[in-house]
Amino acid sequence: MIRARRARIVATLGPASRSPEQIEALARAGADVFRVNFSHGAHEDHAQAIATVRGAEAAVGRPLAVLADLQGPKLRLGRFADGPVSIRPGQAFRLDLDPALGDATRVCAPHPEILAAVKVGADILIDDGRVRLRVVRHGKDFAETEVVVGETLSNHKGLNLPGHPIPIPALTPKDRKDLAFALDQGVDWVALSFVQRAADMAELRQLVQGRAAVLAKIEKPAALDALDEILDLCDGVMVARGDLGVELAPEDVPVVQKALIRACRTRGLPVIVATQMLESMTSAPTPTRAEASDVAGAVYEGADALMLSAETAAGDFPLEAVSIMDRIICRVERDPRWPELMAAEYPIEDADADALVAAAGRAAQGPSIVCLASFTTTGQTALRLARERPLQPALALTPHVEVARRLALTWGVEARVVPQPTDSESLAKIATEIARDLGLAAAGRRILILAGLPMGSPGAANILRLAHVPRR
Repeated sequence: MIRARRARIVATLGPASRSPEQIEALARAGADVFRVNFSHGAHEDHAQAIATVRGAEAAVGRPLAVLADLQGPKLRLGRFADGPVSIRPGQAFRLDLDPALGDATRVCAPHPEILAAVKVGADILIDDGRVRLRVVRHGKDFAETEVVVGETLSNHKGLNLPGHPIPIPALTPKDRKDLAFALDQGVDWVALSFVQRAADMAELRQLVQGRAAVLAKIEKPAALDALDEILDLCDGVMVARGDLGVELAPEDVPVVQKALIRACRTRGLPVIVATQMLESMTSAPTPTRAEASDVAGAVYEGADALMLSAETAAGDFPLEAVSIMDRIICRVERDPRWPELMAAEYPIEDADADALVAAAGRAAQGPSIVCLASFTTTGQTALRLARERPLQPALALTPHVEVARRLALTWGVEARVVPQPTDSESLAKIATEIARDLGLAAAGRRILILAGLPMGSPGAANILRLAHVPRR
């Protein structure tokens, strides 16, 4: 089973999509990566979901990745004595550390870090921006505010302080427990929420110790100020537009999205565009035209993957959501103008590997080359090749199932687990037979092989070879 498209689909698992039948159906419909959201559910549920994905992988015959999404520090209001309270613009409202139940004049905000970070004139957003408070006076344990926008406050709504870095660790005690569990379950990717600084990713990378690839969720404006340093420590990035959309002006979000995709394409880092891609399909069998255009826009920008959240986790039409996303991606990639937008967006570096991969990308543009095949021990050669955005089918052949699964997130790469070649002849034999058996190259056609010598040693690709596909 191979994909007829290059951009990948991430499907979030949840109550609507946890059964073996549902997960296999989602994989056959187009899901390449399954997200396990540690903001919800028990470890037992997640363990079962991960095991079910592994079973679906065997059934569909292609690697599937599991992405563990850590919750991160959730900043929330306390509780109100009598349920939701009514507020009105212009009234005073106090946030403090007093654990007493709140009312229409005050409530506990059990996060001293927020109260320490606020300044007079700063805005505090509550409930995804539905309520906006402006600070008029503050101390170490309180903030007196004026209501700017909003009518209702209720228990445990989220807090945001746009434009002000909050001195809290990205990894909470819960995250550390969830991370240890996820690594023991053999997940392929770990996503860190609310990244603000490079030190957040450095801490995650140190804890993971290479047992999974690490991904930064960019959802705080502070992360944009330290983007280069954060990208230095990432294996991938998620453009998490939900919280970005709360903390940034609406008109800024698409601009930031495009900038993040360009930055990741320049570095050859897989990038996911997430949040509300097909939101209406949580309760409707078809998306809005605006949502279809949103998905298409991310594909035209060259994103590696697009993510479905509530649509597959809790929606009424999870299979339809994956299917229509697959159809939109395939339609965009048939657009005659789409190829010119996929031109590589990075400067060719002096490193021999980058020059060789760039040469492979150019050579493959010839009409006689029908498929590219890269042999990779760590996945880096395949990632470099994907950075070129080749329009021919691109195989990533590796002896390690963990590497093949991680590459399921990468644009245009069909990863397969193969025996380790012992010499150049076995290398050509393996590559041509896989290309033929998958229907990517007919007998007698030529494929271009990218590999490194000595075989099996991690390092730069250093050979290009043309090979003819044999008959069966």
